[in-house]
Amino acid sequence: MREFASFREFYPYYLDEHRNRTCRRLHFIGSALVIAIVIAAAWVRQPLWLLLAPVAGYGFAWIGHYGFEKNRPATFRHPLYSLLGDWVMFADVLRGRQRI
Repeated sequence: MREFASFREFYPYYLDEHRNRTCRRLHFIGSALVIAIVIAAAWVRQPLWLLLAPVAGYGFAWIGHYGFEKNRPATFRHPLYSLLGDWVMFADVLRGRQRI
């Protein structure tokens, strides 16, 4: 298992693990659903809905990895950096720095 000294060092590896456009799109959809679920749970005051957030986020991402990218999600090897990578990539897409 490769080790990384910082997230800055990890992020290029993370992007390399997400070369497939469909995988990136599924990640984006999953992250957007996480945001929508959190907002909806707060809006209707149903904290149990928050249990759906990781299912939506990881579910779409893992379908992307196993079905399209054909690799093992970085979540299993680098869980914190991978979670941060999901959100940095999401923000990069919104900023136009990453294509989906």
